[in-house]
Parts: sequence; structure tokens; C-alpha cells
Amino acid sequence: MNLSIVILAAGQGTRMKSKTPKVLHPLAGQPMVQYVINAASQLSSERPVLVVGHGAEQVRQALGDRVTYVEQKEQLGTGHALLQARSLLEGRNDAVLVLCGDMPLLSAATLKHLVELHRQGEGPITLLTVCADDPRGFGRILRDEAGQVVGIVEEAVATEEQKKIRELNCGTYCFDDRWLWLHLPQLPLSPKGEYYLTDLVAMAVEEGHTVRALAVEDATEVLGINNRLHLAQAEAILRRRINERWMLEGVTIVDPPSTFIDAQVQIGQDTVIYPHTHLQGETRIGCDCRIGPNTVVRDSTIGHRCAIQASVVEGALLEDDVDVGPFSHLRRGAHLARGVHVGNFGEVKNSYLGPSTKMGHFSYLGDATVGANVNIGAGTITCNYDGKRKHRTVIEDGAFIGSDTMLVAPVRIGARAKIGAGAVVTRDIPPDSLAYGVPARVRGRATEDGEGDG
Repeated sequence: MNLSIVILAAGQGTRMKSKTPKVLHPLAGQPMVQYVINAASQLSSERPVLVVGHGAEQVRQALGDRVTYVEQKEQLGTGHALLQARSLLEGRNDAVLVLCGDMPLLSAATLKHLVELHRQGEGPITLLTVCADDPRGFGRILRDEAGQVVGIVEEAVATEEQKKIRELNCGTYCFDDRWLWLHLPQLPLSPKGEYYLTDLVAMAVEEGHTVRALAVEDATEVLGINNRLHLAQAEAILRRRINERWMLEGVTIVDPPSTFIDAQVQIGQDTVIYPHTHLQGETRIGCDCRIGPNTVVRDSTIGHRCAIQASVVEGALLEDDVDVGPFSHLRRGAHLARGVHVGNFGEVKNSYLGPSTKMGHFSYLGDATVGANVNIGAGTITCNYDGKRKHRTVIEDGAFIGSDTMLVAPVRIGARAKIGAGAVVTRDIPPDSLAYGVPARVRGRATEDGEGDG
């Protein structure tokens, strides 16, 4: 069976009380609707159709070309929203799967089961239901004495007796293509002035068709998000799933409830994540690492056997065997080669530190290129900004920078040069030189024990 997929995402979501369209509110680092798109992509090779309305341009900018867009310019209900996709999809495939953009926890496995059940039957509609004590505003499933689905009643118009029904409509449907597009324009106008997909169930039953239903076993899958409370509940469920998946993949998470891992993060085996750690965005972490506690890693690549403790790493690249912190900050553009050490309260921005370089505590390297086996003493600062432009500092292989050194860029420290403690370097220092003072001057040649020979 060929399958078209439509995701309804045009609603304003007024209960979110936000300028952001509801479907763009983030869950574990990506918009909630992205999870629906991801699940849909596992069922069909065709791009899903996303019906947008409120904040349509924001949605397009956020999602790009991952979906095909149609716009519902007037908010006239779910039936009217689906009708906007008719010109794109009618006659294209045998079946149409309709999903809600604010139901991000629904698994691809459940959706596949729904489509398979629809394929096995002869009726024009197969829908998803759940039995729950909290109706959360869902419509109630009406069945006859034989147990067949005969209709759906919305909560707003349900009688007190109907409100006691525990089987709820989840807003997820699989339709026969030909039947759907023929009957969708025939939907009646509700008292609220909208057209509801739920009315298609009664239309099918009146024609003598059987409407089949698949009951979801895990009620958390069909948690719809209408407000910030629901958003937080979905976040907790999603993060628990993510943590469980990584633990089953060979990652140790010392305290899962205090560990926050975004959906797109990748982690290697035998890495240990300590409490109060946040792994965010497009982060990649290798094997045998130690991350945390109290650490944030965002949009960064971390090699194997790295250790990051109580620090913030964002937009950085760490090669293998790097250790950072505690209380350090690696900012965007930081690139630490193999074996680099960054001590406590160190900060690196838009800089490369060569293999086995050691950067002492309370130091700042900004817009710097540092060679291999360099010692950066405690309190060293690159003065990279003159009030108008940023300038670069170059420190060549094997140089030794003493504590409390100010490197006023642009400046170059030659290979194996030694800078005395407390120096203010305003001029290039040749290789193998010893320099100190304010301003620093070359005083002779550097020797292995750090003394000058001049």
C-alpha cells in the first residue's frame, strides 16, 4: 500500500501563551513537530505534507525543505485543514495517514501497526484510540452493542454519561484515499463554525462501512501538548526514553533524573555521564569519556577518552585524550588537539591548541593559534581586541609562557621561546629567546632550565 502522510500543524496554540507557534516549541533540543516528521519518514519515502497556518513563515524557516507545505489561511477546523492537501495528494497513493503536529511522542512502530491494521480491513477509516482516566480534552469513542465504532463525540458537546467513556480519540487516522477526498468536502459545519475530521466516522458508519480502531498500549505516546504543563510532561517522558536508550547502548548514566541529553546527541560506549550534565544540540561524544558533573556540552565534538568536569563547552572540537576543567569555558571555535589540558577557570575562544599543550588555570586564549607542547602559565591573557577589531596571537611549538603574561595581539611567540612571569608582550619574540619585563624585551637565549644565557 502506498501511503501519503499529512501532519496538521496550523493551530495557534493559544493556551501556550507564546509568540512561538505551538509546534515549534522545543523538546529535548528540537521542535516538537520534528518528532512527528521523524516518525512519518519511517513509514513512507515521500516527504510528508505539513499543513501550516499560524506562524507559517516561522515554521518554514525552522523546518526548511524536510516537508511539503500547504497553508490553511483560515482556521476552520481539522477537516478544513486536511482539505488544503487535497490538490497535492488526491489519487497519488492508496491511503492517507493523518497525524497531529502537537503529538511528538507517538512512535513509528505504533503508526506502522495502525497502517497494517487498515490494510487488513475493508473499511475506509482506521483510527487510533487510548483508554485513560484523564480525557485531556479528547473526544469519546462511541460503540454499539456489538462493540463496533459508530462515532466520536467531542468533549465540549458530550453528555455527562458520554464523558464517563474512557476510550478516547487520539486524532490519528488512516483513510482510503478515494473515499477521503470524496467525503471531506461533505463535512457538516459545526456550531462553532468549523469542520471536524471526527464527523467522517459517522458518515462512514451511515454508509454501512466498518470503522476499525487500534488501542494504544502506552498512553504516554498520545500525550497531546496544549500548554506549558503538557510540554514539561512530554519533555520528562522523552528524556527518560533518551537516557534509557543510551544506557542500553553501553553508556553509564550515574543519575538519569539529573541528566539531560538532547535527541540528536551521539555518545560512544563506556562513556560515563555524571549528574547535572546537559548534552545539547549536535553534540558528538566518543568512547571512554568522563563528562560532568555539572557540565554543559553544546554543539561540540568530543573525541575518545576525554574528561570534562564542571565546565561549559559550546561549538568546540576536542580531539582524543583532552581534559578540561573544572570551571572552564570552551567557546565557539575552540579546537583542542590530542592530549591538551585546560585547567580550572580557563577560557578558550576561536583558538587552536596544538597536541599536548597545557593551559594553566585562570587563563584566556582568544583568537590564538598555539603549537604543540606549549606551556601556558596561570593567568595568561591574549589581549585580542583593540576596541574595533580582533587580532590574532601565534605561539609556536615548545614555547613557555610564564604566569600572568599579557600577549597584546597581533603578536607571535617563536618556537621554544620563554616568556618570564608578569610580562606584557607587545612585539614578536624570536624563536629560542628569553623575554621578560613591561614591556617585554628579549634578554638573551632561552635554555632548558628556563634561565637566560645573556
